[in-house]
Amino acid sequence: MMDWKILEPVLVFGDYSEVYAEESYGQVISFEDGKTDEIESGQSNGLGLRYVEGEETRFGHVDGCDQEPIFRLKQELSQGLKTIQQIKLPSQLIPLRHKILKNPLEISLDKKIEILQRADHAAHLVKGNENIRQVSLTLGERVKKIFFFSQEGGFLSSFSEERVYTVFAVTVVASKDHTLQTATEVIGALSGFEIFDRTDPSEVAVRAAERAIQKLLAPSAPTAEMPVILEAQAGGTMIHEAIGHSLEADGIQKGISPVYAGKIGAQVANEKITVYDDPTLSSFRGSFLYDDEGTKSEKTILVEKGILKNYLYDRFSARKEKIKSNGHGRRESYAHKPIPRMSNTFIGSGPDDPKLILASVQNGLLVRRMGGGQVNPVTGDFVFEVEEGYLLENGKIKSLVRGASLLGNGPEVLKTIDLVGNDMGFGVGTCGKDGQGVPVSDGQPTIRIPKLLIGGQ
Repeated sequence: MMDWKILEPVLVFGDYSEVYAEESYGQVISFEDGKTDEIESGQSNGLGLRYVEGEETRFGHVDGCDQEPIFRLKQELSQGLKTIQQIKLPSQLIPLRHKILKNPLEISLDKKIEILQRADHAAHLVKGNENIRQVSLTLGERVKKIFFFSQEGGFLSSFSEERVYTVFAVTVVASKDHTLQTATEVIGALSGFEIFDRTDPSEVAVRAAERAIQKLLAPSAPTAEMPVILEAQAGGTMIHEAIGHSLEADGIQKGISPVYAGKIGAQVANEKITVYDDPTLSSFRGSFLYDDEGTKSEKTILVEKGILKNYLYDRFSARKEKIKSNGHGRRESYAHKPIPRMSNTFIGSGPDDPKLILASVQNGLLVRRMGGGQVNPVTGDFVFEVEEGYLLENGKIKSLVRGASLLGNGPEVLKTIDLVGNDMGFGVGTCGKDGQGVPVSDGQPTIRIPKLLIGGQ
């Protein structure tokens, strides 16, 4: 990495200036048809430079950390900006580290491939395996070191953080009598390979294989309005999409997400609903010690007992409202500007027994796994695929169904949820926005929605 002293003359322009430097290494192993299909490894380093003066923001980046292109970028971006006093950077910046027990960099390639081989073998041993047409597995890792310096009013802030991510995913394709079905399972965390001590990857593969096979015989979901139960293990796709993005402050300020604009203090959900975004959770995929603008992470209450309490801010959106950022400025890499983003977003546990919630629905749909979906940020209307869903009859599970989707309006659904379980489950993913992807988690307890439109196959 560079000698930080060369950055001292860079951080002297505008009301606010920052340098975000990054070293990153990643590897993805793809395993398919019983053998290693592809191994992609790569490393990168570079820095992003941003100046803010008044309402104007200037941003650019350079690959690598050579002095000449850095100074050339500074010259381009700082033209016409006011100059402040010289500041002094620390001689070194030691990265803060999350607790990692088994660093992926210390695990041999043979060991990683062995994990995939065992999972593939387990998937092919399940009952009905003659219907399996393809098992695709992916094992990914990323080690990212961040170095950050900023000045505001001549005062220096700095931090450094190392983040280690591990993710394992399996997709199984099964077919029979001209019917094709797929099932996907994913686990991931801000963690090393100790993630596999908590969750056996072979068991993850078996779950996907069994579900893909079972879906071959499942009837198509009906098209109807009915009560819907989202189990805790469904993850928080609903809350992430239906309200999370709508509470990111930049969208509200630009008028892109008007659903919750100007509604701080208003009731926006059932009083049993409290929504958090918490990047301080240990080892969760969306966690961090500092956001990508040097603001210390904190747990943010977005909705409390149905009342809207807060939005998700980065420095720039908070500056517009003359408040302090609550630490949600995130960026994919040094080549991207920070923007308000979610981290670990979830509905808090409620007072209701999940077993009684299940028994309360005479005829409806139980969702155990959510698939992908789309949300209109202007209206809040959504369509979500159901990865694993069951028809309910007389308060009990009747049968697995395939091809189900959930159609509704996020703000309306939050108000109609009437039962909230005392359990909790999380899912993981990579959230896309403005061409950037960042790691996230989302979660919820078991919840009941009294009426929702189900789209059949």
